[in-house]
Amino acid sequence: MRFRPAVEDDLDRLLGCVVDESISWSHPDRLLSFLESGNYRYDRVWLAEDEPGGRIMARAVWWSFPGEARPLALDCLYAHPSAADREGLAAELLNRAHAAYGEAPAYHVFLSNGWREDARARAAVDWRWRAAGRAGLTEELERLRYAWTAGDAPVPEPSGRLVFRGDDDDEAFVAAFRRVAVGTLDFHTRQALRTMDPVEQAREDVRDYRAMPGDRSWWRLAYGHDGELVGVALPSANNAGPVVGYIGVVPERRGHGYVDDLLAEITRSHAARGVQRIAADTDAGNVPMARAFERAGYRNFAIRMVLSANPVNA
Repeated sequence: MRFRPAVEDDLDRLLGCVVDESISWSHPDRLLSFLESGNYRYDRVWLAEDEPGGRIMARAVWWSFPGEARPLALDCLYAHPSAADREGLAAELLNRAHAAYGEAPAYHVFLSNGWREDARARAAVDWRWRAAGRAGLTEELERLRYAWTAGDAPVPEPSGRLVFRGDDDDEAFVAAFRRVAVGTLDFHTRQALRTMDPVEQAREDVRDYRAMPGDRSWWRLAYGHDGELVGVALPSANNAGPVVGYIGVVPERRGHGYVDDLLAEITRSHAARGVQRIAADTDAGNVPMARAFERAGYRNFAIRMVLSANPVNA
């Protein structure tokens, strides 16, 4: 078996790697679109070929922001149904790519609600989950996917409790992100803080949000009428459309329902631009955030499973 990154001449064969399982994958339209946009690159699509025929037996596709220096997430893991050991082949492919990258980006799997009760979906996830684990992606996180839809839920009115202001200085948001990260329930932030300096971690988050398609001018800091910072509200967007980018309340102001005010500001911001649908994710374990989405009329429509490396061992 030969393992290597793809080149442009592989395109027709890469498009033939079709997944008919109940799982998210890089289908031909997505592959072509993201190769054009720069979210995918040929050197971040790895394949395993049998020899001597050169048939693609496995394919892994990594996603990143256009122009990003490194891959950020594994988007699709495919192994041909005829492979004698799909799990082992996929694990070897991931290990080869991780060695070349010098890191193991997380694998994001998008699933429907109730997927565990669906035998086909369970089977599709199962061998990929084991393969990812054998390639070092041993941390499992389930995220709840929500959406607000115009007409199904009202645009919230301001409560009057907070004053929202933009700030052109990224360092103002770095400082706010650092404060909000203290005691956070967000899994990604807690994991990052195990190995990163808090300021470095906050700067990385700000850089990541700046790289998203959402407009930087939408970002807001929230203050109480005493002039003190209460939290952060970032309307944003991804390749699929408008999203709730980031919400956080500083530790000393938690427990007063300010998360509802921050989410309402993001919803109003998008709705004022004529947005019809706003998507959002939160960790299944972040119960306060999940409840805030539900109070605001956001509907849980799907699941995102994230398989990642333990940062201490990565």
